[in-house]
Amino acid sequence: MVAVLAFSCSESQPEIRQSNPKTAIQKVFPHKMPKEKPDLPMSAATERMFDYPGVGIHDNELFSQFKYTPLKGFDYASGDGTISRRDPSRPIKVNDKFYIYYTKRLTVVPPIGASRAKEATDKIPSTDWDLCDIWYATSDDGITWKEQAIAIKRPEKPNSGWRSVATPDILIWKNKYYLYYQAFSEPSGLKGDWCPVSVSYADSPDGPWIHGADKVIPFGKKGEWDQDATHDPQPIVFKDKIYMYYKAAFNKWPEIRNKYAIGHGLVIAENPLGPFKKHPLNPVMTSGHETTYFPFKEGVAALTIRDGNERETMQYAKDGVNFEIASHLSLTPIAAAPYVADAFTNSGNGRGFTWGLSHFINAGAKGKQHSIMARFDCDLSLDYDNPEVFKKSTVWHKPDVYFQQGLEPK
Repeated sequence: MVAVLAFSCSESQPEIRQSNPKTAIQKVFPHKMPKEKPDLPMSAATERMFDYPGVGIHDNELFSQFKYTPLKGFDYASGDGTISRRDPSRPIKVNDKFYIYYTKRLTVVPPIGASRAKEATDKIPSTDWDLCDIWYATSDDGITWKEQAIAIKRPEKPNSGWRSVATPDILIWKNKYYLYYQAFSEPSGLKGDWCPVSVSYADSPDGPWIHGADKVIPFGKKGEWDQDATHDPQPIVFKDKIYMYYKAAFNKWPEIRNKYAIGHGLVIAENPLGPFKKHPLNPVMTSGHETTYFPFKEGVAALTIRDGNERETMQYAKDGVNFEIASHLSLTPIAAAPYVADAFTNSGNGRGFTWGLSHFINAGAKGKQHSIMARFDCDLSLDYDNPEVFKKSTVWHKPDVYFQQGLEPK
């Protein structure tokens, strides 16, 4: 025991108190990183480290850098803006061959812009996703692709989607193939992107595709967040059912378009043609633009990009509903469509992915707007480990990458 001098208020003589040196020593965070949360006082930031899948990003299974590769086999008319390919579906592998489905615009002129949508005709597109059909392509390696044909053609007017069909994604369910896609019945930009989701099905990934249903994701009632749009449908098989995530932009049109918000909803069904029932906690995600969800371990992970306070993050929910941030990301793929081998297996032990497709919407020069598809590689798989390539804490970009974000001349 150690004697400590102390002065009493009522006496001038010091009093002697005993102090235990073990309790007198303040606990300090150790130099060697603990694998588990230590029992000591910590700041909120330090304590939060132990809430992530890995204390450091090198050990975080839901953190990765992304590397990009141009695709081979697609022609873009020398970049004149008349051909555009965008919004690829997640690749599927059938008989050792990869299949993708995507939005393709083949028009006589480039888009004139959403602000001029009233000038659009049956030949002149308003936006990059106006006057489109859904095409498909195949590949042996995920880099070199062979464009095959139209998978889903715009139906005759006035059927849903007569103006444009776009943004497809694929589901495999009981040995049949289902394509979900947005179906436009007016030029994009007249009101915004108000459109429902349709579905077609086939016995083969090559088709032929049979129209199955329209408006498979119900719109919200007037005044609800998803009253106007159900975009970017993406189905997975989870807990023996079809979980389909979708996006809606709200708080935006026409009065306060510059303050729009993004929400992701979840609908659940036991039949690919519906009915789909909305989850009562919708929206289940309030950040991100295009939807990218995949089974991971016993739950569901989501890549959120572009929009919202939690943009550029990977998130995770054991129940597929209540997502929490698992990592923060950079240089993320736009409209990411990962190759998830077990997206539809209902295994209850999702393994993640190492590659996928994305798009770039600003490939063309001014007045020649079009989009191109690309491949990305990463390490978001439980069966792959390459931290030297994909989990570095710092990636140095050339100065020009930053200078391109400079102020406008004005």
